[in-house]
Amino acid sequence: MSVPDSAPEPAAVPVLDARGLLCPEPVMLLHKRVRELADGDELLVLATDPSTTRDIPKFCRFLGHALLEESQPEDGLFRYRLRKGG
Repeated sequence: MSVPDSAPEPAAVPVLDARGLLCPEPVMLLHKRVRELADGDELLVLATDPSTTRDIPKFCRFLGHALLEESQPEDGLFRYRLRKGG
């Protein structure tokens, strides 16, 4: 029996691109997209609206999703990685 040389590539995390959208649109799109995910699936959200730094963490806490990562590099692009809760 042979063993593969390398493990299969992990599935890419889907991306929700909310760049250029203003409150409440990023969270409205996020809510719609999360409903399409299975419990435990991850999603990467990209946004440029500073209000997402308040709204997306609140959204996750309120609906029981895990906010795994939140960052804002100097390029002004906010990035959020979350896992759908069940």
